[in-house]
Amino acid sequence: MSTSAPPSPLLVLDAVGKVYTGEIETRALADVSFAVSPGEFLAIVGSSGSGKTTLLNLLGLLDTPSEGRLVLDGQDASRLEPDEAARVRRERLGFIFQFHYLLPEFSALENALMPCRVAGNDRAEREEPRMRALLDRVGLGDKLAKRPHQLSGGEQQRVAIVRALANDPLLVLADEPTGNLDSRNADEVFALLQALTREAGKAVIMVTHDHELAERADRIITLKDGRVASDVRSPGPKAD
Repeated sequence: MSTSAPPSPLLVLDAVGKVYTGEIETRALADVSFAVSPGEFLAIVGSSGSGKTTLLNLLGLLDTPSEGRLVLDGQDASRLEPDEAARVRRERLGFIFQFHYLLPEFSALENALMPCRVAGNDRAEREEPRMRALLDRVGLGDKLAKRPHQLSGGEQQRVAIVRALANDPLLVLADEPTGNLDSRNADEVFALLQALTREAGKAVIMVTHDHELAERADRIITLKDGRVASDVRSPGPKAD
């Protein structure tokens, strides 16, 4: 009896390294290798200076590796020209940050639609019903016209999560997405991020210092001194 083959990895890092040159040469990453499958939720943890920020910049195509390859959806994205890297970021990646970075003069709906507007007004018009539905899904259906200063911190971060899904990305990169929230809002925002991305079949890479949240991911990669110290399946959240 034939069995279906497992899906090809969405993202592959092959012996990726990063060296910053100057008066003193600094190695930020060395021989980093891992793969991420479609729909997988990966947490990256590590102490300050372990290389998390450098790795996230490479994953987001905001920087290029000094060594190795980064392959996204079958395309070698290691050393793209700036215009091509910007196109790939716009079409295939979604970003969520510790601070929401919502534009204060625009409503929640307008902020969520902003990546679509960058792609063109026609795209924004087509996607508006989906974005309204997503905002309603995260409990903001009655606050579409509210501006950021009229929303709580948790509500602002929910808008940021919906915004990250605006262009239907293959991969969502989340940089400390709950780091600016209290524990209750952090738990709610993480649960929404996890639910929305899984429902849509998105892969997620989340950098976090919160080990309890990391254990709710599918896998945990620990960085130490710019190298992968461990890559393990998550044990899952602890029972109360």
